[in-house]
Amino acid sequence: MTTSGRDRREDGDVTQALEPLNPQQHGRLCVSNWHDATRHFAQIVADEFLDAAHDHPIFFTKHPETGAFYAGVVMGLTPGENLSHLRGQNDRYRPADLERGGFFVVQDQIMVEPAHPAFAQPDGQLLFDDAGEPTAALQRIQRALGRLHTGLPATDAIIARYLQHRLIEPIDVSLSFDDGSRIQLDGLYTISLDRLHALPDHAVLDLFRQGDLQLAYAQTGSVRHIKRLARLHNERLTGPPA
Repeated sequence: MTTSGRDRREDGDVTQALEPLNPQQHGRLCVSNWHDATRHFAQIVADEFLDAAHDHPIFFTKHPETGAFYAGVVMGLTPGENLSHLRGQNDRYRPADLERGGFFVVQDQIMVEPAHPAFAQPDGQLLFDDAGEPTAALQRIQRALGRLHTGLPATDAIIARYLQHRLIEPIDVSLSFDDGSRIQLDGLYTISLDRLHALPDHAVLDLFRQGDLQLAYAQTGSVRHIKRLARLHNERLTGPPA
């Protein structure tokens, strides 16, 4: 498995098939999270690390076209499989990248892509109420867009500091299952605690003061959630334990 299927359509990168969001045109448009079930990886920003680390394994990976590092959460072990979507696993936290599905910001204006899978379920939540005001669902989307807008450059800067200290290293994740199958997760990177602990005091102090140290430990600690995903995947293959 590789995580290179990232939806990297950030603000302003897509203009085709987008419409300016307004209650007159989209007053009856409903949004749902059913499309989450097919997302096995989602980009996150640094501001999400502490929330995500409670339930999801956080890794770094590279954009397949630019080679630039970005951070994300693994939610499934194979493309199209979101194990965190099962049994209400993602009730406490939903990545902003999923929350904003179908919405983009172009020149400070929210745009909507009506053909996005987020709008495929008619029993979703309306974006506007009868008075044309944003519903709670749209307010969540607006917050997610804002989080990404400010968080993407901030996260890039944090990753640059990690790279400056050579803290990001590849990680080998190889999993075996009761039916004899194996899954290799390729293209994932983590923080090297050995290199982190070997840094001189002034470098560690600088990382601490910028908040990077806390996020590094959150990332490395979150890797343990791979075991939970492996257990859920195994149950899909063989059924839950008796």
